[in-house]
Amino acid sequence: MQKKLNKKQGEQGKQGETFISLLPCLIALCSGIVMGLTVAPVGAWFLAWIALVPLWVLVVTSAKRKNQAPPAPPALFWGIGYHGVALSWITGIHPMTWLGVPWLPSLLITLFCWGFISVLGGVFVAIWAAVMVRLNGQKPWLRILIGTAVWCGLESLWSAGPLWWSSLAYTQSPHNLVILHLGQLSGPNTVTAAIVTVNGLIAEAYINRQDIKISSVSPAPLGFVSKYLVIATGLLITLHLIGFILYSRPIAQLPEAALKVGIIQGNIPNRLLRSSEGFRRAQENYTSGYITLANQGVDAVLTPEGALPIFQRNLLETALVAAVKEKGVVAWIGAFGERGDSYTISLFTFNSKGEIVSRYDKSKLVPLGEYIPFEEILGGIVQRLSPLEAHQVPGSANQIFDTPFGRAIASICYESAFPEQFRRQAAAGGQFIISSSNDAHYTASMPFQHHAQDIMRAIETDRWSARATNTGYSGFIDPHGRTLWISGYNTYETHAETIYRRQTQTLYVRWGDWLTPLLLISSGGAWLLIQVGHPKKISD
Repeated sequence: MQKKLNKKQGEQGKQGETFISLLPCLIALCSGIVMGLTVAPVGAWFLAWIALVPLWVLVVTSAKRKNQAPPAPPALFWGIGYHGVALSWITGIHPMTWLGVPWLPSLLITLFCWGFISVLGGVFVAIWAAVMVRLNGQKPWLRILIGTAVWCGLESLWSAGPLWWSSLAYTQSPHNLVILHLGQLSGPNTVTAAIVTVNGLIAEAYINRQDIKISSVSPAPLGFVSKYLVIATGLLITLHLIGFILYSRPIAQLPEAALKVGIIQGNIPNRLLRSSEGFRRAQENYTSGYITLANQGVDAVLTPEGALPIFQRNLLETALVAAVKEKGVVAWIGAFGERGDSYTISLFTFNSKGEIVSRYDKSKLVPLGEYIPFEEILGGIVQRLSPLEAHQVPGSANQIFDTPFGRAIASICYESAFPEQFRRQAAAGGQFIISSSNDAHYTASMPFQHHAQDIMRAIETDRWSARATNTGYSGFIDPHGRTLWISGYNTYETHAETIYRRQTQTLYVRWGDWLTPLLLISSGGAWLLIQVGHPKKISD
């Protein structure tokens, strides 16, 4: 009996140890999920200022306590929780039966895409944690400085590749326009740095409080711990005040810079768009919408990505271009360009005579949807799952888009997530933003997140923006990120607003992301100076 009792107690003890060992991962996962709730559809943006605290505490304490779980698994789970929830709209691509993909392969492709991007996000957070754990014994202020610098550096590295969307900065869009104005200083990493720093200060306050409890030292009423909370609060208020000052600046609206733009939201489901019926509806919707807007006295009309799913050589034969020739109003028409045996997703400028005067080719293609990343490795796998063929090619990275109204900043769909695309075009003389997109194949939260990305780009470049989509959300945004008008979802709509051409240059447009290199250099220099000053490592 005693042996059975001992065995049962041993099993319970092992189960308890297993639970304790998994608890950090569970806490980190929940913390990451909380960060994921900051964006659409929930939009609880304020949670971003505390959602990183649990992971920070876990990472730092794991380095201090030998019996604590290593930091990489919790960090991986945090990244999976955040990116998995924030990018859950990816599941909306299933089922892809309308593309000829059977139901089961469609499900497998969808889960692969969702899982891959979530795990990739987790890997980047795990790298950050691996750096942080090596700072055991360093001063808290140095951990905060290095932690912020490394996080911004990793986001910059990730955004330089093809798989990018969920920066910490976009957790504040579209609700916290004041803090988003920090993006005018050094781009979205300025907002990311603010979020990481505030989280780090709160976490270090908690860590020091626990250290004081363990050492049985009675803390002073205004002691070391409270200083971190005071600094965090002061920094949060100060950053919002700086943002408010930038937000409060008046926007010059000179009459000679006015440009009345009309947008058409065609509302044609993708499953129909490339069929004969879909093409007929596209011609009807966009032609009638163009005529309606032209009669309202607009200067130009913007259509969504792939509004007419045909090649450039066939555009001149369409009813829409015939209407352009008749009405004499400039039109930006989404269609396909040709490049040898391949094609591009393009936006064409038709002047008042119905002639193509400029073309912009989409340079950031959607992975798996428009091209196969790591094609040498994954191409065979995807082709086994799907009969689709990838023939789309990206446009040049240094395009300019001249129009009859001056140079524009052009963006097609996925490019909204890449601030450097907009910064470069603004620095090259782009005076206003035209964004053309088709989000019809995703869940409703995706187009709202997409609109949030465009808000950030308008603020960072200090430009007015017109955004046309197939099924929503289309809209107009001013340079302060305020949405002047936004469409319904899955509705056919036309709307016109007056935007203004601007030639201002924010600090970010002029210098790019100067903050991240500054943080990396200063944090590395501070760490090196401390190492030189303390050549012998003193153990705890």
